[in-house]
Amino acid sequence: MTGTHAKTALWFVVALLLWEGAARSSSAVRDTIASPISILVEYWSNTDLYAPHLLATIRSAALGFVAGNLVAVAAAILFGRFPALEGAFRGVNVALFAMPPIVVGPVLAILFSDHLPQIVLAALVVYFPTMAATLVGLRDIDPRLVDVVCAYGGGPSAILRFVRLRSALPAVLAGLSVAAPLALLGAMLGEFGSGVRWGLGSFLLGSLGNANPARLLGIGFAATAIALLGHGVFAWIGRRAVGAAMAVSIAPERSPDQIALAGKHSWAQRAALAAVALLLPFLLWGLLLRLSHISPIIAPGPIETLRYLVSGPEGADARHELLAALGHTLPLTAAGLASGMAAAFIAAALAVLRPGVTKAILPVATLLQSTPLVALVPLVLLLFGRDTAASVVMAVIVVFFPAYLLLSQGFALVPRPARELVEMYGGKRMKELRLISLPYAAPYVFAAAKLVAPRALLGVMVSEWLLSGKGLGNLLNASRGSLDYDMVWAGTVTSILISVAAYQAVTLLERLVP
Repeated sequence: MTGTHAKTALWFVVALLLWEGAARSSSAVRDTIASPISILVEYWSNTDLYAPHLLATIRSAALGFVAGNLVAVAAAILFGRFPALEGAFRGVNVALFAMPPIVVGPVLAILFSDHLPQIVLAALVVYFPTMAATLVGLRDIDPRLVDVVCAYGGGPSAILRFVRLRSALPAVLAGLSVAAPLALLGAMLGEFGSGVRWGLGSFLLGSLGNANPARLLGIGFAATAIALLGHGVFAWIGRRAVGAAMAVSIAPERSPDQIALAGKHSWAQRAALAAVALLLPFLLWGLLLRLSHISPIIAPGPIETLRYLVSGPEGADARHELLAALGHTLPLTAAGLASGMAAAFIAAALAVLRPGVTKAILPVATLLQSTPLVALVPLVLLLFGRDTAASVVMAVIVVFFPAYLLLSQGFALVPRPARELVEMYGGKRMKELRLISLPYAAPYVFAAAKLVAPRALLGVMVSEWLLSGKGLGNLLNASRGSLDYDMVWAGTVTSILISVAAYQAVTLLERLVP
């Protein structure tokens, strides 16, 4: 292990030296890419400037992280205990997962003040990964332990307390390790539309036009370091906790406890649950606005937003403006999604054909997977400018790395006897990939597509907001600045519906493909 660490440290030092040399190779490069030494000098000379921004973002992210994860764990427990409740909230859960956080920031800035928008947005973005991971952990239980509890007269509550919660601990910690970088991303995106002075998001916005590569990269690396620290802490705790939660022997017929089997419901019950899942997000939207007593001029409800787009006096102009923005955003999103998925698939397939590829790509993929999206903006700006290419590159970046990790996991889980069967008949690795690995990994392809489809839209909209000044991201930014609240809400709902539609389209395709 020591030799491996020494080799990794050596490669890291070599990379830093190559970076330093390339950054100093010419004046044109120095104006574009800051060297490691110049970034360190930037940190040293402006410590008093970075410190309050860092503390403000960490505070908002931490509060949102705690609040969002408490709600997520409580929701997972309720969903596990009452399966019908999970079906009713399916629409809410998918909407929260699919929503591009950057479009929710301006809405939260309308509803709340000071640092509350950042905290709420951080809580929203961490909810789904922790809830989903916890629910899987609550259901993936050892049936022998359930039999023991039942033999002593325990009911569902005792099973939850003594079996499910303990079995779910590793899954909960895995969800927290994923949620930690997302909390930082949510806090930074919330700072974009809130107008607060302190925070890494506000710092980044104010530095984009200063032509200071060292500062831009310094902000990005600072955000990445905080995100990696949060991810690493919970990943380390998770590794320590897995041993205590694992069974010491193999349970026969161990499988996830599928409480909410569709076969237990009639067609009428399924239709009713689907209708509730579809309508509940809009009912909650209207209810929250009514309880908050906010003026409908600032925060219109679902009916008012629909009327604004369809039958209002400005409906035709609003639809034209919204469709024009979508005409710019959606093709870039599709291009980024397709390119990112293709690149991830090729990289994962190459790892099957050439196993050494995984060792080279996996550390970089893990690093960038944990890097907040906003932290990549300075690098994309310095390399690709503010053109549409920057939007596609942002989408490719946010799509490639999570898709690659999922696809690599799918290829790695192919049973070895199946691979050996191809080898026994003289088949090469390409035939093994085509006949064995691809069919086995098909569920991971669809899982990756569902995961990254909303992220592709987020990547393009972040680029439009901060760099290109075009498309739906820019429309929301401009509408917020001109106090056009109706367009802010209409654009937000439209982007969420597009993301949900993309998620559901991949789900439908998965069911159709044998």
